[in-house]
Amino acid sequence: MSTNTLSKEAEKRLTDFFNKTIEPEGMAKAIRQVNYILALGILRKDETLKNEIENLENSFYWLNELAEVLNPYLNLE
Repeated sequence: MSTNTLSKEAEKRLTDFFNKTIEPEGMAKAIRQVNYILALGILRKDETLKNEIENLENSFYWLNELAEVLNPYLNLE
């Protein structure tokens, strides 16, 4: 487990993200959904992926948004 702490800037971005964009419970749900769907999709050779595409798209969106808050990459000029 990492013992590094977030910079004040990253902490502020993360707080803003959860206060203004998505609730922590919604993010946790998105993470769990994408983990569940991907794992079952692989185990069932993509049968699940076809049935859960909307949840998967939503979860990927929120995971990417969180990644951008933690370490901006795509929004850099």
